[in-house]
Formats: sequence, C-alpha cells, structure tokens
Amino acid sequence: MRVTMIGTGYVGLVSGACFADFGHEVVCVDKDEAKIRKLEAGEIPIYEPGLEALVAENVKAGRMSFSLDLAASTPKADAVFIAVGTPSRRGDGFADLSYVYKAAEEIAEVMDGYTVVVTKSTVPVGTGTEVEDIIRRARPDADFSVVSNPEFLREGAAIMDFKKPDRVVVGAEDERARKVMRELYRPLYLNETPIVFTNRATSELIKYAANAFLATKITFINEMADLCEKVGANVQEVARGIGLDGRIGSKFLHAGPGYGGSCFPKDTLALVRTAQVHNSPTKIVEAVVEINDARKKQMATRVIEACDGSLDGKTVAVLGLTFKPNTDDMRDAPSLDIIPVLQAAGAKVRAFDPAGMHEAQGLLKDVDYAEGTYQTLEDADAVVIITEWDEFRALDLERAKSLMKTPIMIDLRNIYRPDEMAEAGFAYHSIGRPYKGK
Repeated sequence: MRVTMIGTGYVGLVSGACFADFGHEVVCVDKDEAKIRKLEAGEIPIYEPGLEALVAENVKAGRMSFSLDLAASTPKADAVFIAVGTPSRRGDGFADLSYVYKAAEEIAEVMDGYTVVVTKSTVPVGTGTEVEDIIRRARPDADFSVVSNPEFLREGAAIMDFKKPDRVVVGAEDERARKVMRELYRPLYLNETPIVFTNRATSELIKYAANAFLATKITFINEMADLCEKVGANVQEVARGIGLDGRIGSKFLHAGPGYGGSCFPKDTLALVRTAQVHNSPTKIVEAVVEINDARKKQMATRVIEACDGSLDGKTVAVLGLTFKPNTDDMRDAPSLDIIPVLQAAGAKVRAFDPAGMHEAQGLLKDVDYAEGTYQTLEDADAVVIITEWDEFRALDLERAKSLMKTPIMIDLRNIYRPDEMAEAGFAYHSIGRPYKGK
C-alpha cells in the first residue's frame, strides 16, 4: 500500500520506517527543508536505537523516501497519517492542535480518490470529528474516511514496540476504512497481535487513559517510597510484593524522581483539561500531575540534605540528563528541575549524558559538560544519578571514590545496593530504601 506520513519527528519517522519495513511504499513529508535534506543524506534527527539502520535499509530498497511536497505525495496515497506535534498549549494546558488542523487543511487541498486520513498524533476526544469537518468544508465532494490510530511507542524501544506491540488500536466509523487499516497492519496478524477496532472517540480516549494510568502507577510507587523511608521499609520489595499480583503487574513500579518525557506530562494535563471541559473531573489524574511536578523539585532537596545541608562552593557531579535512558529526549526531564535548584543553592554542576548533552546545552545554563563518566566525578563533593543509563550501572566504585573529593552518592534510580555501597565506603542515599552508609 502507499502511505504518506506527515511529520518526521519521533512518531512519524519511526512509524514510517516500520511501515516501509512491512513492505509498504512510504513517503515522509515535512515542512522543515533542513530536516528533509539531512534525512535524504542518511542523517537521523533523533536518537533511537536501530532507527538509522532501518531507515537506510528501506531507503535503499526503494520503499521509503522523503519530501517537502505534500501535493506530490498525497494524491496516490491509500492512507495519509498525521504525525505532527501536539504540545501543551501555553497558559491552559490543553493540547495544541494547530499543527493537526493545518495538516488536515493541506490534505483536503491535494487528496485525489478515496483516502483514509489517520490521526497518529496524540489528540483529545473529538479531534477526529474536527479533522473530518475541516476536510468536508474544504472538499464537500471528497471521498475519504478519518481514522484514529494512536501510537504506543516507548522511546528507546520504539521499533520493537511498533513491530511487536501489545495491541494496535484503530478507531474507525466505516468498514472501508477498517479494511485499509487491516491491510496496513496485516504483517502483525502473523504474530497474532490483537487489533482493537473501536469508534474514533473510544480510540482517542484509550491513548490518554493508558498514559494517565501508567503515570498514576509511577506516582503511586513514588509516594510509597516516601512512606517506606519513614517506616523503615524497602520500596523495591514492596513493588515486587504487589507487582507479582496479576491484577497489578510489575511494570511502572520503579520509584524515582518522577516521570518526564514527551507523553506523560502533556497527556495527563490534556486529559485533565478535557475532563474539566466536559464537567467530568478526573481528580486522581489531577493529583498525579500536581504530585509529580512537586516531586521533581523535591529531589534537589535530597541532594542538599546529603551534603550536610549546604552546597555553597561544592561541586555536584550529575550522571544522566535525559528523562530516560536510550533517548536524547530532554522534554520535562527531572534534571531540568533538579539542576537549577542545585545551582541556586551554590553548587557548581558538572554533568554527563551519553546522548542528551546537545539537547541539554540549550536548556541548562552554566553547567560544565564532561566528556565521560569518570571525568564527571573528578573532585566532586557528591554525585547524583538522575538517569539510569547502562554505563552508570556498573561503576568502578574504587576508581569513583578515588576521583571524588567526598564519596557521597545520591542514587535517584536505585541502581546500587545500599549494603554494597556502604562496604565500598560511600555515603549512599537512594529512594525508599533503608539507609546504609558512612
């Protein structure tokens, strides 16, 4: 089948490459000329393991191409995917749908023959109807369907998530559209992947509800971690004990500094606003948003307390800046809340991240960016682990201790064992576990 993907960001590029790998003919369209030229030259604008090779393979095979010209790419397409950004709107937290609506207007101008228009972007309930109305007003005679097909891609594991998903959700109002979507995802039927067909409103809400539920799990275990510290319990053992219950499950029960990234912060807020508009408030999700925002800022206080209440004139080494490992995404990363507070308290911050420093440099000021893990630790008064990259999981503790001015570690991801760190001579602080150290 012929597919046009509007948007070459994270969702559009990964989805386009995977559809091409399924055997479809895919054109990825973007207005950013510099981005398109880089893609044509084999340069990938985002960090995602395996994506560069996948794109190169499908470009070479003639199944994937890039274009600035929507008019040339759309008329022949069986399906046109809208995969543009829907950031939180400044001031009120609603999803900014201006890019989605603009894409719909442009599709209307150029489509020819029956076309399935698919919203891949994360959009509030009712957006599909708005897209349909926009196209219908512009082209009353057009033959088309509007479908909701939300993405469930984890950064760092996006290709696997697309090719071997837990499920595919398709919100369609007519059988012709469902037939096209079945054909697009036909390779997944071989793996017996559940294809969940619903109406558009249900599909749109599934995406928000899923992300809000996962964000709630994270926030819940973070609050349990705080309680564990008060009563002498171990949050990792609590998480294991409840996660083995099949009704709960073990995923997203890892205590830490709070969630960030491109999805959870904006999607929980958008769901709250949508619910308020429809006079159906989601009090649990509202609390999750509030608690998570506060938690990220509270993590800096833990660092200050670990350093005897003062950071004045001290050097703090920070390992990990992105919101999670295996991505360069800095959106709403805990480091963006933690580091400015450390600096305001008088600390000199030296930081290292395997993939995110370029992005971080535009967001964090007056940070000394190191070239590697151990360079970050030199003469540091304390080290803070914010992101659990693999290369931080097996530090040479003797070497680390010898490089630091004082062996203090604040491990916000619970990578290390308290007893082992105490034996290595570190004053060690983690999340929700009994303290052991110097």
